[in-house]
Amino acid sequence: MINRVRQLRKQRLMTLEALAERAGVTKSYLSKVERGRSVPSIAVCASLAKALDVPLDHLFAEAEELAEVTVTRAGERRALTPDQEESGTRYEGMALEAGAKSMTPFMLYPPHDADRVPFRDHPGEEFLFVHQGEAELILPSRTITLHTGDCAYFKATTPHKVRSLGAERATLLLLVADDQCPPDAPQAPHSRLP
Repeated sequence: MINRVRQLRKQRLMTLEALAERAGVTKSYLSKVERGRSVPSIAVCASLAKALDVPLDHLFAEAEELAEVTVTRAGERRALTPDQEESGTRYEGMALEAGAKSMTPFMLYPPHDADRVPFRDHPGEEFLFVHQGEAELILPSRTITLHTGDCAYFKATTPHKVRSLGAERATLLLLVADDQCPPDAPQAPHSRLP
């Protein structure tokens, strides 16, 4: 992803300063991201994608790689954050080569210690599904415990963070949906069921 941000920025003839300003980050932080010295959160990635005017998944896949149907095997998920010890949140990308889409899936492995993880917020919506273990969705107003099989759907503009409960890190499916649908567009929640 690191070289992808730089590549997209240069394709748009944007300076480091211009992209940093549009994305709401500092120039020095963006420089660290482009050089691989800092791993941005999903919220920062969403801001960068919006500033670059590309879907979020384009930060992780080459445009030429995008396909109509994408299958990501369990062992083929791409690590998007370093394989850290307990201290940080780990993300794995899935369906990165998929064509234009309105949501981006990730596997999320939250740390046990949420005190060191800042609250995140960004445009769009998020869906969390606990695949394995237990986790807490922490919001400024409350904390919600999620067990295996539980899910949560919320506006990503609400500051949030997630932590693992129990002895092992929890494994969650995270779907991040861009806020691209016009607010006045008609909603058809069950127009076509499988």
